[in-house]
Amino acid sequence: MILTPDRANGKDGLEPMNVHHLELFYHVARNEGISQAVRNMPYGIQQPAVSGQLLQLEEFLGVKLFNRRPFALTPAGGELYQFITPFFANMARMTDKMRGELGQHLRLAASATVLRDHLPELFVILRKQFPRLKLALREATPIQAENLLLNQEIDVAITVAEGKLPPGVQFAELLRLPLVLLVEQKSAVNSASDILKKDSVPTEDLIALPENEPMTRLFREEMERRQIQWPTSIEVNSLELIQTYVSKGFGAGLMVEIPRFPFPKNIRVLSLRGFPPLVVGAFWQGKLSPVGARFLEEARKRARWLASGPKAAH
Repeated sequence: MILTPDRANGKDGLEPMNVHHLELFYHVARNEGISQAVRNMPYGIQQPAVSGQLLQLEEFLGVKLFNRRPFALTPAGGELYQFITPFFANMARMTDKMRGELGQHLRLAASATVLRDHLPELFVILRKQFPRLKLALREATPIQAENLLLNQEIDVAITVAEGKLPPGVQFAELLRLPLVLLVEQKSAVNSASDILKKDSVPTEDLIALPENEPMTRLFREEMERRQIQWPTSIEVNSLELIQTYVSKGFGAGLMVEIPRFPFPKNIRVLSLRGFPPLVVGAFWQGKLSPVGARFLEEARKRARWLASGPKAAH
């Protein structure tokens, strides 16, 4: 035998066999010589380095593996070459296979609205280029999406942009969504200015997302600047519920307006002129995989299409 179990496990005080030395021996045996192997190896290495590491391999095994000039494998070298060839010969094919599978895997986090209304059409397009596309989709708030990204549990986050970017995170703006108020169609309120008057508390009940949500924080900051107090009367956890309770006459709802996605007919949209928009974009770290880069390209196209569409009547 070339290598006893005790020697392989280092039980006699020797280090375990160096797999890189085995790889070098495979290329030398396959190319029938060190100089030819150096020219054909898939990575750069100098001939003296190869010779030195193969001497270490022979010293470790305690046998001569090949004659240098003319090149010829010894019986021990032939046995070792036969043993390791199936592994190293298939390494390139396995690498391509693994890269192909991972290259078609996309992990993404976004809000429920984005996952439901905007991404399915993008994934249909991606599947045409990446037939083995695998998706891992996570519904997440902006804070949750940021944590998932920083922990490398996702590849891309589609969420609201706030403050400075964490180190290493890249950002591409997709949409700027204006803040609006929603009221029931038969409401006597005709404009946001009818509700938002300085030094007076609006009589309408406010329906909004929790105070820690970016949309609500953005609204509160501008309201504070205008010195208007309007506490939330009905706090909900989704944009859909805001529309539901507005349509039932429970009050005015704080919302963002998305072009091409009209509100129900029994709801009127009131512009909040002068209020800053909600910025939505894509976040990622490092270099995107091919499927990630293509997704970002399609997301930008989708955003441009949305931005060019008609808005709800105000």
